[in-house]
Amino acid sequence: MDEGEPTGRVTSHTGSLSRRMLIIAAGWIVILLSLGGFALDRTLTGLVSRNFDEQLVNVMNAMIASAEIGPDGEVFFNRPLGDQRFLEPNSGRYWLVTGKGHENFPSRSLWDKGLELKGDHFDKAPHLYDNFQFADEPLRVIERSVILPDSETRWQFAVAASRQDLDEQINRIRSILVWSFLVLGLGLFGMAMLQTWYGLGPLRRVRLAIQHLRETGQNRLTEPLPLEVQPLVQELNALLAHSEKQAEEARTHAGNLAHALKTPLTVVMNAATAKAPDLADTVIREAAVMRRQVDHHLARARAVGRRAVGLSRSGVAESVEAVLRAVTRLYERTRFDLDGNRDAAVAIERQDLDEILGNLIENAAKYGGGSVFVTIDPTGEPGWCEIWVEDDGRGIPEAERTRIFDRGARLDTGKPGTGLGLAIVRDVAEIYGGSVLLDESEDLGGLLVKLRLPRAIARKDG
Repeated sequence: MDEGEPTGRVTSHTGSLSRRMLIIAAGWIVILLSLGGFALDRTLTGLVSRNFDEQLVNVMNAMIASAEIGPDGEVFFNRPLGDQRFLEPNSGRYWLVTGKGHENFPSRSLWDKGLELKGDHFDKAPHLYDNFQFADEPLRVIERSVILPDSETRWQFAVAASRQDLDEQINRIRSILVWSFLVLGLGLFGMAMLQTWYGLGPLRRVRLAIQHLRETGQNRLTEPLPLEVQPLVQELNALLAHSEKQAEEARTHAGNLAHALKTPLTVVMNAATAKAPDLADTVIREAAVMRRQVDHHLARARAVGRRAVGLSRSGVAESVEAVLRAVTRLYERTRFDLDGNRDAAVAIERQDLDEILGNLIENAAKYGGGSVFVTIDPTGEPGWCEIWVEDDGRGIPEAERTRIFDRGARLDTGKPGTGLGLAIVRDVAEIYGGSVLLDESEDLGGLLVKLRLPRAIARKDG
């Protein structure tokens, strides 16, 4: 595979934000328009139906107002009704007056048809219902029972109208509503698409900005972006700064290791070239120097790698006790004492904490006079935990306390050692944001090492 070619690895994802937003928008549009359309349909069709019924009621009132009883006892109208459709056969407008013991009095529009009424009851008020006795013409019927002057007969007045006009009006209204709401829904969905495209534009700009970073080698995103995206940009810039710091540490680390190995290699090369008689001793001595340097830099590299993994937590008392058990076997005549807050915990990996404390406690036992005192968290400072390691040795002069941290620096060359212990302690502590300070012990009179490390965040129960 050519360099720079995509590996083909598919990155897992949880779906498209645009699709989610459009699905939510479409769902709400459909729901709201459906509810609104249903309510509007009920309202408009109700108004049309009531208007249609009111027209029948008006005709009914006109019939009753013009009805009289003739000399023969039959009902008649003293004036014709205004709607000419009552005179046209099968026009869709009909009326009928019936009375028990009397002939039916129908409109001319009924022609040869008969209108079936529900005349088995007395309706003081108009009674409206649908009548389907004509298969090809459903009717809307209004009935009312009336007792006319000079008559004891219960007359049944009825007006019927074809529902065709009413149904056509309702269908027209519903057609207009459907097309109007369809166009409105499509317009709203189009607006939602535009809003989604415009609203997610800053995320596309972030992607392009990151691509520009990769192509140009810049180390920061400086393009102005909306407030909602700024936290993402800030975290990304922090990640870039962290990666840059790690890369710089790795370069410095590699340079220091190369510089540390250069001198021993040169010595071995020169001895081998000159065929020196002490070549074997030289190789052993310089190899030991190189090994110490490699161990030192490996310790730093491990600390940097573990720090990048995430937030660490280690109990100080457990680490000190483990180190004391190991060092006691090497220095059986040395007295070790431990005091302080045994619940203190620091934000550092346990292995790195063991290495730091191991170097400090072993140095105190090696260069002390027989007593080593370890105090955990004597100050109780918020956010920081100090670990004091004191001995009763000769201590270190104040003028030498800075130089002693240099790699290979040793004040007492009469005892075995590499001169890297305090350098490792300082480097690893600084990797985790801590520090190391040398002072004079007031109680034992020797050296006091104050190790300062960030306190671990308290765990929440549950």
